[in-house]
Amino acid sequence: MYVAVKGGEKAIDNAHAWLAEERRGDTSVAELSVAQIREQLSLAVNRVMTEGSLFDPDLAALAIKQSRGDLIEAVFLIRAYRTTLPRFGATLPVDTGGMACDRRISATFKDAPGGQVLGPTFDYTHRLLDFKLAAEGEVVPVETGAPRCGPTPHITEFLQGEDIIQREPESDAVPGDLTREPMEFPSNRALRLQSLTRGDEGFILGMAYSTQRGYARNHAFVGELRIGKVPVEMEIPELGFAIEIGELELTECETVNQFQGSKTEPPQFTRGYGLVFGQSERKSIAMALVDRALRWKELGEDNLGAAAQDEEFVLSHSDNIQATGFLEHIKLPHYVDFQSELELVRKLRREAEERLKGEFTAQEAAE
Repeated sequence: MYVAVKGGEKAIDNAHAWLAEERRGDTSVAELSVAQIREQLSLAVNRVMTEGSLFDPDLAALAIKQSRGDLIEAVFLIRAYRTTLPRFGATLPVDTGGMACDRRISATFKDAPGGQVLGPTFDYTHRLLDFKLAAEGEVVPVETGAPRCGPTPHITEFLQGEDIIQREPESDAVPGDLTREPMEFPSNRALRLQSLTRGDEGFILGMAYSTQRGYARNHAFVGELRIGKVPVEMEIPELGFAIEIGELELTECETVNQFQGSKTEPPQFTRGYGLVFGQSERKSIAMALVDRALRWKELGEDNLGAAAQDEEFVLSHSDNIQATGFLEHIKLPHYVDFQSELELVRKLRREAEERLKGEFTAQEAAE
């Protein structure tokens, strides 16, 4: 047994060395720096920060480099590192109404108060490969204009003025922290939103798509999608007031959903909500659609049996780290388990063969 353990340890060390060599690739090609990944693969960096629950572009870029571009592995690295960090306080809730927006659009109001800001987006590109990007040389920057400054009111506030959109309940209760406490069912909306933010983008997208195809009766409009930076403030007990300690880039989405009313609520519009780190429009919209689908009980709606309405199904299967761990553990040694399964199948086959042989003998005797 000692020899087997030592041999396995050597094999693992060799596998790690080979992995490092594969990660580096052809040494005649310049190595990617963390700064290059952070600046030029920013959407991947944003996803890793969001699903890793840690806003640090440099660490996310390092994780992407270390994981050879496997974003789920990068999220795993970030979450593992996050658990080692001390927690010395909590910031105040950010005010997205004070966001300096680089992008702010609405699919519900053409002439939105404050105007529409297209910002950096793939929406109007032709989805054709740009071979100029494969050529050598620097890209000449163009003048794009500065982001909007100053408070930008949320568009749904204007619907709220007409009292035709559900008002979100206000509460001074401190929401639970999913990074420190396990999820319990039934959950509440604050924890559901945290779980959806950390959830795998592909899974949340699939759930959101199912709601649009009729599996939850969830017809939604994008009331507002905004991307920009918000200040982060923290109260300092010694000072007696809050000070700004930095800023975060966020993507926020509010959907407006038709609601025909229920036994407890009048006909009105309702909302879905999504908030993620960096620029991540697809994730924030998908999150808002799934959030709205999961609100059926509090709105007094019927449960249509859709997967996106099943809180336990959605939240228990959205975390890609848990899913990856459970999926990939089956490639690890299961020799004892398989041998017992193998012996069971052999035994069942012998019993079946003996039973068939006995039936065949009895049939011969009868003839």
